[in-house]
Amino acid sequence: MTVRRVVATGTFDILHPGHIFYLQESKKLGDELFVIVARDENVKHKPHPILPEEQRLAMIAALKPVDHAILGDHTDMFRPIKEIRPDIITIGFNQYFDEGKLRKELSDRDLHAKVVRIGKYADGDLASSRLIVERIIEARGLGNQRTG
Repeated sequence: MTVRRVVATGTFDILHPGHIFYLQESKKLGDELFVIVARDENVKHKPHPILPEEQRLAMIAALKPVDHAILGDHTDMFRPIKEIRPDIITIGFNQYFDEGKLRKELSDRDLHAKVVRIGKYADGDLASSRLIVERIIEARGLGNQRTG
């Protein structure tokens, strides 16, 4: 029996229903789900994560659909992919990857995983870390912080 490996990637800052949906849908595509959590230093396409990488990794590792959770490489995002050798790589609906460029990069590295974009979580407007942060700021205000 051949085991189908799926890789999902992301920052996973402020875990929300959109993340869960992405990982559940990714898991449906194979037998083993590997999740690569972005290193703090490598998150450059959006604001720096609020939660440190080790905490984000621990949360992802604890989720039911996830079989293996690892931190990404410090310098080469394809290094973990080479080690895992997945059959499928999933990307979220709002991840910045250009699917064509990603397929070419994989092929250039002799990696032949199918790239699948997972659709948007349809239920609720708080399926985005950015929107959750905006809602917190709106509801609590920057000047209304309490200690303790």
